[in-house]
Amino acid sequence: MKKIKFEELMLSREMQKAISDLGFEEATPIQSEAIPVLLERHDAIGQAQTGTGKTAAFGIPAIEMLNKSDKNLQAVVLCPTRELAIQVAEEMSKLAKYKKDVCFLPVYGGQPIERQLKALKKGVQVVIGTPGRVMDHMERGTIDLSQVKLIVLDEADEMLDMGFRDDIEFILKNTPKSRQTVMFSATMPKPILELTKKYLKSPKNIKVVHEVLTVPNTEQIYYEIKEKNKLEALCRVIDLYNLKLALVFSNTKRGVDELVEHLQARGYSADGLHGDMKQSTREKVMGRFRKGSTEILVATDVAARGLDVDNVEAVFNYDMPQDEEYYVHRIGRTGRAGKSGKAFTFVTGRELYKLKDIQKYTKTKLKLNPIPSFDDVEEVRVNLFFDTVKKTIDEGSLKKYANYVKNLLDEEYNSLDIAAALVKMNLFQERSTSDSNNGEIENDKVKGGSLRPVRLFLNVGKKDKIRPGDILGAIAGETGIPGKVIGEIDMYDKFSFVNVPEKYVDEILDIMQDNQIRGKRINIEVANKKS
Repeated sequence: MKKIKFEELMLSREMQKAISDLGFEEATPIQSEAIPVLLERHDAIGQAQTGTGKTAAFGIPAIEMLNKSDKNLQAVVLCPTRELAIQVAEEMSKLAKYKKDVCFLPVYGGQPIERQLKALKKGVQVVIGTPGRVMDHMERGTIDLSQVKLIVLDEADEMLDMGFRDDIEFILKNTPKSRQTVMFSATMPKPILELTKKYLKSPKNIKVVHEVLTVPNTEQIYYEIKEKNKLEALCRVIDLYNLKLALVFSNTKRGVDELVEHLQARGYSADGLHGDMKQSTREKVMGRFRKGSTEILVATDVAARGLDVDNVEAVFNYDMPQDEEYYVHRIGRTGRAGKSGKAFTFVTGRELYKLKDIQKYTKTKLKLNPIPSFDDVEEVRVNLFFDTVKKTIDEGSLKKYANYVKNLLDEEYNSLDIAAALVKMNLFQERSTSDSNNGEIENDKVKGGSLRPVRLFLNVGKKDKIRPGDILGAIAGETGIPGKVIGEIDMYDKFSFVNVPEKYVDEILDIMQDNQIRGKRINIEVANKKS
């Protein structure tokens, strides 16, 4: 099915801006089909699975048709559960971000009705609720449907299965006959068809067949994580699995640029791909990724569509996909040509509801894994290091180097201590030491005095047009300290904090004091422990 870009739809400037803020680059199949039909005020029956972007498919036309100066109730969305009602209300609120004087209210059981009554008295243009609670308000006289222009039945088959048919019919009978009625349902059983014949006027049929997940060789894993810990977790997973070719998905173009900057600053071979890039630039980026000279490609869904690479070891959903079909597209990039692959999904807060939709849509159970600790990553590095050592021994030509070791032995150092020191030095050169004393990574504090993170204060910030990569690049460039060992950088308007290993603090303070970053002279000192 052909997908269209949102900019091709006849939407208001405010709506286009909100869609851009959400990072949507193009409409999903159900949105491409439904939005034009609903904007023309037709009744419609949409058949689509959960999580295909249905909320925006009816939410965008609903918001566009609202009369902002009219405080009467103009649209009602009925949902089978309180969780879905909350989710729909949140998404519609985001879509109406730049529409002033538009008020939404979710109404459902389990919440004190007094709170809902108070909001309704102020004037609400859109109610999103469960049929039972909406009918309760109608009987109390606190919801008046006489001015309703649009009613949406979301997941209608689920509502009927839950015994809401009488409630739904009561609600429909109390709305104006001139209303627009839209019904979304994954299946079309006989009771649904009976409702459509009774309450819809010459409805347009919109049917979207979802793509089948065909990745039997792909292990699907998810991590529950706070937003601020995602970068550190990404780096740890990449290091744990020693990935040489990975595709990382971000929902926005800005997100792609920022993540690439952070990864490059940490020493990873990373590149970005999104719609704002020139075609010639995109082709060069894709070429480098196909050849393996770029190990990590960060991309938006649309930009990655033309990418066809068989050897991708892993796909990361750094941002949760906007709908489940995008999830299928993303993880289909790995585990190809009979090879095994891995798909990692980062889940924050309420995104667990989206994860449930993904599992329902794909009929697949994702495995919850703990975020790798420093010890997990170090063990992998030790094993890789020893594999390299064995290979070097097998290749021979070690006589010159054996003499160096012999000199140390003559100084009464034993061979075991010499080997252990070399292993320690190798690992420390690579080890990341970002401050992990928060959230899901709280048990992974670096042990040992020389590696303990120390927080430094800098008198430069966002208002100086300085980015995290500028700070990291300046410190690494001036001191010669590996970028990978410099930890988390927190930026504020007029100042910043950076975490560095205790071992390097004196060196950094000595070299960087009164130095410049982007022409701004800096002051750097150990941060107050309360900061």
